[in-house]
Amino acid sequence: MTGQVLRETKFERINQKKRTRTELLKTARKMIEEGISFSVADVADASGISRATAYRYFSKPDDILREAALDAVAEQVHLSEDVSKNGTVEQRLDEMVGRIFRMVAENESVFRAFLAAAATNDNIPRTGRRLPWLSEALQPIEKKLPKPAYENLLAGLSLLTGIEAIIVLRDICAMDIDRGEKVVRWSAQAMLAKALAEAE
Repeated sequence: MTGQVLRETKFERINQKKRTRTELLKTARKMIEEGISFSVADVADASGISRATAYRYFSKPDDILREAALDAVAEQVHLSEDVSKNGTVEQRLDEMVGRIFRMVAENESVFRAFLAAAATNDNIPRTGRRLPWLSEALQPIEKKLPKPAYENLLAGLSLLTGIEAIIVLRDICAMDIDRGEKVVRWSAQAMLAKALAEAE
């Protein structure tokens, strides 16, 4: 196999894992909403996914409940209507980074548990949701920046918008959540300004 084929094969395998996990969580959330208690096997059967595959993603019902809850919380992250329609890219990014940070901070223990599980289980995808959120915020300048510069900015901002940032700020820097949020929002604006300045 060539390097290109290997990369494409790995990418497709990662996407398949995401689709499988998404389907399991979608089914679990529906069962939760209907007030149905379930086992991992129940969710697998209702999803049309083999039980063996489901158990590679979730070893017990509590794992599914935790992830389904995070999915529900994450769906609430979006730009306000006014900022989405009229905000500058600086305002859009500031609001989005702040919303993501607060969402993660309010569910810190759950995100820490997920990070620990993902670090020891290759079947748990780690790409998460932050890239689409950040892309939404940066939409006004996506076509204005060279593609490598835009991708670098997106990657840099992704470092600021997950549980990893909170771990560093709280555990390493001994900051409280309010100060940590200010640092993250300041850092995001600094990255954006640098990217825009280099593009001129």
